Amino acid sequence: MSTDSTQDSQTVTAVVAAAARAAATLVPATAQLVAGAPVSDPDTVPLPPGAASAVTAGLSGEVSGDVVLVVSADVVEALSNSPVGKMDVAAALRPALEAAAATLGRVRVASERLVEPVAALDGLRDKGMFVAVPLMADGEHQATFALQVNLPAARGQGGSLELLRHVAMEVTVEIGRTRMTVQELLSLHPGEVVELDRAASAPADLLVNGTLIARGEVVVVDEDFGLRISEIVSDAAELGVGA
Repeated sequence: MSTDSTQDSQTVTAVVAAAARAAATLVPATAQLVAGAPVSDPDTVPLPPGAASAVTAGLSGEVSGDVVLVVSADVVEALSNSPVGKMDVAAALRPALEAAAATLGRVRVASERLVEPVAALDGLRDKGMFVAVPLMADGEHQATFALQVNLPAARGQGGSLELLRHVAMEVTVEIGRTRMTVQELLSLHPGEVVELDRAASAPADLLVNGTLIARGEVVVVDEDFGLRISEIVSDAAELGVGA
């Protein structure tokens, strides 16, 4: 697999994971749903037990593609026996699809319709690579969110970065590292000082999802720690960070 293909795959997986988390908050279920681990192999996409229905819709705008939300029989039954009467499954799941689309930028959801689950996922497979994410409630698989997106015409890092602009990433600040044996770790006690591999005057690292993006000086802002950026690393500069 080429470097560009690997980057595209990682980009799409990150995008789908963020969209699935947004959708999970609005899928009607007896308990709050949480997103599981993304699956990129179409042959191993997890379906909820008794997968009863799937809603498929098209995406258009800054990003185009197709989305599928498969729900279990429990969810369909809950919609059929709601306190306000039987609810249309496609209409009830549209807010979840719209929340997922919103993570992609200015993207519209259109032509949502009810489809048999396997046929809905096969439809995504026919259009290219897609990623699926199981949605869980109290350890029970309640739904599956799947998304196929078309990367922007400008391929490579620039196109991938554009697709990620609305995706939330984990940002950490690292002031240093060290290596210790298990025995040394187990012997730690309150008050002990662990020496790091960095001088006190050296800048701290800013990492996004474990990737070094910038360096800077640790400061205090309203009793909270902050980082005053002093340098954007070369790879990040090439991606347009800090531009």
